[in-house]
Amino acid sequence: MRVTPQKARLVLDLIKGRRVEDALNTLIFTKKRVAATIEKLLRSALENANYLSSEKNIDVDVDQLYVKSAIANDGPRMKRVRPAPMGRAFRYVRRISHIELVLAERGRRDHEGLATVVGEESGHAKKAPARKKSGATKHTHAKAKGKAKSDKSKSKNKKKTAAK
Repeated sequence: MRVTPQKARLVLDLIKGRRVEDALNTLIFTKKRVAATIEKLLRSALENANYLSSEKNIDVDVDQLYVKSAIANDGPRMKRVRPAPMGRAFRYVRRISHIELVLAERGRRDHEGLATVVGEESGHAKKAPARKKSGATKHTHAKAKGKAKSDKSKSKNKKKTAAK
């Protein structure tokens, strides 16, 4: 959506944790421009949940849904140029936000939302094994550092004796 994430977060904070019906009522009466778009997004998420319950035979009680999380992240920025006095130009940035809504059902124990969140790790993912560091590299670096320090101190001592 072409609105700054800060402005979108103002409206999203109003609906976090509320039942879907209350959130829709709140969005209808909010006087921010972004509220209409967030209302469309919330209605779409509600219809997706309704589709899951009717067509996919997933047990979802649509009346018990609430807004589990509502996030507005930065999207790509559009850099623009505005004419300025005396033939100069001022640069400005038009910000875009990515809005994510997650609905969940109250009273469920499994704590999973009905929407999938991009970047959310599942319990089935395996962690990559960590690489082992060899002890030889640490040793050689420590020796090299000590040697460099002793070389510097020797050169300082030579300069002092030459100056005397």
